[in-house]
Order: sequence, then C-alpha cells, then structure tokens
Amino acid sequence: MKSPPVALDAADRRILRALQGDGRLPVVALAEQVGLSATPCQRRVRRLEEEGVIQGYGARLDPRRLGLPLQAFVQVALVSHAEEVVERFHAALAQREEVIAAYTMSGDMDYLLHVLAPDMDAFGDFATRALLRLPGVKETRSSFVLATLKPPGRVPV
Repeated sequence: MKSPPVALDAADRRILRALQGDGRLPVVALAEQVGLSATPCQRRVRRLEEEGVIQGYGARLDPRRLGLPLQAFVQVALVSHAEEVVERFHAALAQREEVIAAYTMSGDMDYLLHVLAPDMDAFGDFATRALLRLPGVKETRSSFVLATLKPPGRVPV
C-alpha cells in the first residue's frame, strides 16, 4: 500500500530545499535561513523525518575519486515474473555492492541497474560472472556513461 503525499506548507518546503543543499546545517542556522525560530524549525524537521519525507542524511561521494570511474546502466530481463524468481533476484541483487541503484521498469526489460566499476575489465567480470548468473536473469543490455550532464540532484519542492 502506498503512502499518500504529505501536506507541506511554504516553511516545510523552505526547510526541505535548504537541507537538500546542506544536510549538515545546524538547526539554528537552518531556522535562520528559512525564517523560523529554532524550536519550531526543529519540530518541523522531526515531523518531516517521522513522516518519511526526509529519509536520511548522507554525503555525496565522487566515484571517480574513489577509483570507480566507470558507470553503466544495465537493463535486465528475467525469465519469469513468478514471485519466487523475483524474490530470489531481489535478494541476490541486494548483495551486489557494484549496483548502487536498481529500479523496476515497464517496457521490454524488467529492471534498470546503475552500476559502478573501476574499469571495463572489472565491469566485464561483474556482468559475466555475477549479473548473468543471478537467479532468474534471462538477458541484459549495458550502456556506459560517457559524461554526466546533470548528476542526481534535488527533488523539486
């Protein structure tokens, strides 16, 4: 069951925009930036966290600086959509740290995976020795990122 959207007012939206820009803002600085006093601002942030609007906080890392310059998007088709096949694929996929994001898709392919690797050899090993051997995988198609024009960013609020 899907959760309905959370009702947000202008102050909530200002808080969310500010935190997307800098999730490390102290409450006092955040409150000042969004035009609230600290206590109401902190209450709003806590409510947004509790309601699942704010799912967590983290740092954005540069994969290239960490020795993972190769990015690929891999489309995956399964042999079947039977519940057992899908569950086994999901469980196996969750164990693969090369896959930094995975989406269920409509269309010809069932999944779209965002994969990081140090080089083409490592990606090839992952594709042939891991991905194609995951439970239920019938077919894959890979496309490689040549340049990032707009990195993953902020949710418009």
